[in-house]
Amino acid sequence: MEVLKLATAGSVDDGKSTLIGRLLYDTKSLTSDKIEAIQQKSEQLGYDYLDFSLATDGLVAEREQGITIDVAHIYFSTQNKSYIIADTPGHVEYTRNMVTGASTSQAAIILIDARKGVIEQTNRHFFINNLLRVKTVIVAINKMDLVDFSEERYNQIKSDFEILMSKRDYQEQNITFIPVSALKGDNVVAKSVNTPWYKGKTLIDYLETIDSQALYNSGTPRFPVQYVIRPKTEEFHDYRGYAGKVYGGELSVGDEVVVLPSQTKSKIKGIQFYDQEVKTASRRSSVTITLTDDVNISRGDMIVKANDLPTVDKQFTATVSWMDTKHLNVGGKYVLQHGVNRVLAKVDKIHHKINPDYSGIDQTVDSLKINDIATVSFKLNKPVFYDAFKSHRTNGSFILIDTLSNNTVAAGFIQ
Repeated sequence: MEVLKLATAGSVDDGKSTLIGRLLYDTKSLTSDKIEAIQQKSEQLGYDYLDFSLATDGLVAEREQGITIDVAHIYFSTQNKSYIIADTPGHVEYTRNMVTGASTSQAAIILIDARKGVIEQTNRHFFINNLLRVKTVIVAINKMDLVDFSEERYNQIKSDFEILMSKRDYQEQNITFIPVSALKGDNVVAKSVNTPWYKGKTLIDYLETIDSQALYNSGTPRFPVQYVIRPKTEEFHDYRGYAGKVYGGELSVGDEVVVLPSQTKSKIKGIQFYDQEVKTASRRSSVTITLTDDVNISRGDMIVKANDLPTVDKQFTATVSWMDTKHLNVGGKYVLQHGVNRVLAKVDKIHHKINPDYSGIDQTVDSLKINDIATVSFKLNKPVFYDAFKSHRTNGSFILIDTLSNNTVAAGFIQ
């Protein structure tokens, strides 16, 4: 079954958790005991309605404060598709959580409170989704019941958001506006009788039409080798297979390939998918590849098509989202993990900090603190094989790891 990964974004009390809970409830994805627990808790809180946010705010602190603190992954399915939703916090101090949730998502839902309209946090949420090249964005204008389902108010918010869209640098995004009431269920799963002026799809109907395969932004195959398979049996004495996952495109038997970093050329002899021989390995499939030549390949090497090589270099510039309480400084040394490759990296230069509300850049910074986003140059102790993030989300991204604590301290997107 097709799987679609979604990220949510919204300011405090915009209703993200309620919307997700409503999706789970209306698609019959909640168990009877979970519904009963929501009913009991809603009654204890004095509500005359079901508080669906209780279905997703899993931490005790979240339930007590009525806010989302950590990234929660919620799973549900329809007859046509399975969904993984990254429910991310909306607070400014949790920018790093929003980046984490959106970095692996194929689509995003940005919630806007119909009473408040487009606010500073909306700019931040849209900026992050634009930065991370999330191709499909749904702008859910929520709490329409509190503005009497006003078409005029809906159009005003839509117009304000379109001004924000004009500032983006990633123009290929598909953006759709849907008026909803997560609390009442209007236009979430069922079409609302309160918005006869809205002729579009409900939220779930629109999600069902999204082709997750079409959301990947590259036709360039990259095959980082995870494991070299050498069976210790007489039957497969000369077998040498290379296991990994295909990113960005397809690889087929007969393709001329280059192995990096050795630059050795060969051809794909065979492709195994579990116990089956296949002619083509589709994107995001985990396979084992054999080559016509006996090539010296190790974990961390990369197999690519001969006519479409990535950049091989010991330095690059990237947009970095800093996630640690300790500051990033020029000269700082980290372990940079790029795919299955780990190299030592030194911060060469902090060019400028990027204000994620589209208010410009700050060139006066000499260090980064938690939740800062900036343009940073790195020097590496050995070459990596990379693409620009805008053309290849997987091969253009990396994480930084603190050499002492082993904590992940940053996510990076190569320019």
